[in-house]
Amino acid sequence: MTSDLLAPLDLAFWNIESAEHPMHLGALGVFAAHTPTAGAHAADLLAARAAAVPGLRMRIRDAWRPSGLLRAPFSFGGATREPAPDFDPLDHVRLHAPTADFQAAAGRLMERPLERGRPPWEAHVLPGEDGVSFAVLFKFHHALADGLRALTLAAAVLDPMDLPARRPRPEEPARSRVPDVRRLPDLVRGAVSDVGRALDIGASVAVSSLATRSSAAFTAEPSGTRRTAGVVLDIDDVHLVRKAVGGTVNDVLIAVVAGALRRWLDERGDGSEGVAPRALIPVSRRRPRTAHPQGNRLSGYLMPLPVDEPDPLRRLATVRTAMDRNKDAGPHRGAGAVALLADHVPALGHRFGGPLVAQAARLWFDILVTSVPLPGIPLKLGGHAVTEVYPFAPLARGQSLAVAISTYRGGVHFGLVADAQAVPDLDVLARAVSEEVAGLIAACDP
Repeated sequence: MTSDLLAPLDLAFWNIESAEHPMHLGALGVFAAHTPTAGAHAADLLAARAAAVPGLRMRIRDAWRPSGLLRAPFSFGGATREPAPDFDPLDHVRLHAPTADFQAAAGRLMERPLERGRPPWEAHVLPGEDGVSFAVLFKFHHALADGLRALTLAAAVLDPMDLPARRPRPEEPARSRVPDVRRLPDLVRGAVSDVGRALDIGASVAVSSLATRSSAAFTAEPSGTRRTAGVVLDIDDVHLVRKAVGGTVNDVLIAVVAGALRRWLDERGDGSEGVAPRALIPVSRRRPRTAHPQGNRLSGYLMPLPVDEPDPLRRLATVRTAMDRNKDAGPHRGAGAVALLADHVPALGHRFGGPLVAQAARLWFDILVTSVPLPGIPLKLGGHAVTEVYPFAPLARGQSLAVAISTYRGGVHFGLVADAQAVPDLDVLARAVSEEVAGLIAACDP
């Protein structure tokens, strides 16, 4: 294992973290247990397997010395990902007392920041009081892994999966640190293009901050508390809506989120009239079969959710139009592509500007709605099958709610994360997700 410099976006995630707003991803897997001791056995397996996974041994350390002549201005003050000399998997895998509520336990665990001095990940095993189930909550710092990379690391400690063979990629020739003078015109054009793109993104962000009204329900003063909830939809119901009105599965799921937010706001008395919260929808620039290389590769789309639209089919049509417009522009343009600007900021800028960036998140978007890919084959641990899996996204500073979605084995799993003080009624929103799908199906019925 060798050390490598954190990519700019990884460094940004590392530096915007605070005690009240930890920047880790999460996933809660619920397993069917064959015996009451299945949870304890699962914890032993996770610890034994983690010791053999190189990616789980990596810690993040400050790097104040330059790394190469050309990268020195950007790398000075950065951080490296390097093997931890005293790695002990027992520090990262923890067996808890039996619980009757996996989501309540997950919420309490999600609010705890990962220890920054050692590899930033944890696995918490939660035996069920019923004796026929247990859950595992995985936590990975966003600087260590994006969604695909986190899936790869988690899969390495689960039972082996029969995945298709990876096709070998041709080796790239070694690159010199000194640019080829024959390529300087292309390099100049590329730099000019990058500056133009950065200006375009910055202008789009400024315009988006003047967009339609949001709601106080999406903002919160930092409390450091977390609450989670999970919902499972039948993928056949989602396809039924998609086939009836067109668009993509993702369009339908985003529309479900918009409709659920409308029901939730009206039920809690905040009101949905005129409310169109700006949703950040991350877009991975990494292909699924290239999840192993280190570093986040993310952009995003920014769009107003039509929460104020009372008709469910019109909400879906509005979402579909907005997503088509985003796709036509591509993930390298528009306000949603702010993550790409990280590449243009020196390491010292990330280090000292991190708190300011964290504060600005609430001016950029109101709610995160992200999709986390999962394999189509069964996941198991110690022979115990996963029956439910809920992805959890980090909360940005000043925001009260994030939604993550995964499709697994015929079900669409929604993982909701909220500030526990700002959103004590997260269960109402979870129920509204199921009600919205039923409403869409009813609206599609001729």
